[in-house]
Order: sequence, then structure tokens, then C-alpha cells
Amino acid sequence: MTTPAASHGYVLTLSCADQPGIVHAVSGALLEANCNITDSQQYGNPVTGTFFMRVAVETTTAYAQLHDQLAVIAEQFSLTWTLNATGAPVRTLIMASKAAHCLNDLLFLQRSGTLPVEIPAIVSNHMDLKPLADFYGIPFHYIPVTADTKAEAEAALLALVAELDVELVVLARYMQVLSDDLCTALAGRAINIHHSFLPSFKGARPYHQAHARGVKIIGATAHYVTAVLDEGPIIEQEVIRVDHGHSAEKFVSMGRAVEARTLAQAVQWHAEHRVLLDGHRTVVFA
Repeated sequence: MTTPAASHGYVLTLSCADQPGIVHAVSGALLEANCNITDSQQYGNPVTGTFFMRVAVETTTAYAQLHDQLAVIAEQFSLTWTLNATGAPVRTLIMASKAAHCLNDLLFLQRSGTLPVEIPAIVSNHMDLKPLADFYGIPFHYIPVTADTKAEAEAALLALVAELDVELVVLARYMQVLSDDLCTALAGRAINIHHSFLPSFKGARPYHQAHARGVKIIGATAHYVTAVLDEGPIIEQEVIRVDHGHSAEKFVSMGRAVEARTLAQAVQWHAEHRVLLDGHRTVVFA
């Protein structure tokens, strides 16, 4: 009795100048490669004239063969594209300073199998979070940062990214401003979390500033890192209501919970190849 060939799942993402025939050509190439499309989403930006598509497939065709067949279409339509195995964990380095809430949430979700990432290292400019890293059995790298050692520290980080074959860097409340050069080196593969009501409340103790002004909504924004501080392409945002009866400490507590959820969602969408860059914006096929 012949054993059926094993089926594999792949996710194809692409962007290009919007033009007739893209969907037909992609679908035809997938059909030729014996692919069964299990999910397909597309969007054409009418302002920029850019087309975006995400297709999930199941097939018995090997990755190399499928890649080669799609490469023909990619050349024909000048596609920017990726082909990834469904569910393959994305190698993710997490950076944090002293606050543990975002880091702890990411580590728990990864350990529970909810977040499709592999975490080879945690980097911090303080030692406070080493016990948490030790608890999860993940190597902890202490890279202190001062004005005099910033260039050296960033070089050490990039060396670690290369050594560990890191695909994504997550700033989980890492309280250092990255240099322009580092932002460029990590463009499109570094995610940060910050309070969604910034820049209205810049600087230290933003929740206390918000409390003092009597705000009614607080939240968080997860975005790709760029050289312009806190203004990178936005991946996910969440807000919650607060009122006059909440103390500043309650604001902090509620805000931390939102930050952790928002960052985890952004990391998950990135790891599932659902986020495509569209200039200063993103297309998220959630």
C-alpha cells in the first residue's frame, strides 16, 4: 500500500504595483504546484496604487519547488514577497529594562504554545529581570548602556542578533532610545510598545501625567521601530476607559495590562506573517 505524501502548510505574502492579473497568476501558480488555498486576503491601496496579498495553502509540494514556481510570477509582476512554513516559530530576541509585565506575558504565551516564536535570548540594560529569564530557562544577556558606551552596546546587540540568527527584536519596555543606525539595521523587524496617548504625555511617569489631567481613555500602541521616536508604522492599538475614581497607581496597573496585550498581539500577527509594510503604515490581515 502506497503511503500518501505528507502535506505541508505555507504562507505567501506579497506586495507590488496594483495591476490586472495578479490574483489570477498567483492562484494559477499555486494550482500548478498542487496547492489547496485555505485562506486568502487582499487589499489594494487606492492612494499609493500598491496591492497586498496573503495566501495560506496546504500542499504536498516541497518548499523549494513551490518557491521556484512562484519566483516566475514574482519576476513577472515585480513582487516583493515571502514564502514561509505555516506555524514555523520566528526567532525572537526580547529586550526589556526593569518592568516585567510585557516580558512575562510574552514568555508565558510562548511557553504555552500560543505565540509562534522561539526566544533564544533576553537582553537588558539592568539585572532586574534575570530571575524571570532564569525561571523560563532563557539565556539572559546584560548589556549596560551609558552615553559613553551606547555605540559599543548597540554593536554587541547586533552581534548577538547575527550570532543567534534572530528574525525579530521586541522592545518589551526597553527604556533606551535606539540610534538611527540601529533602527536602520533592524528596519521592519523590530517592534516597540508605548502608551497610545503619547506624545501628549511625554517623558517620565506618563500615567501620572494622564491622571493629573483627568483623561478618560488610556491605552497602548505597538509599532515598528524607526529613527523617529514612537512614530513607526503602527501594528496594533488598544484603549480602555478610566474615570475620576481611579488612582494614578490604578492607571499604571490597568495600563500595564493593556501594554502587554497589545504587544503580544502585534508580535503574534508579525510571527504569523499577517503584517505588510505600506510606507509609513501597515496592512494587517488579521
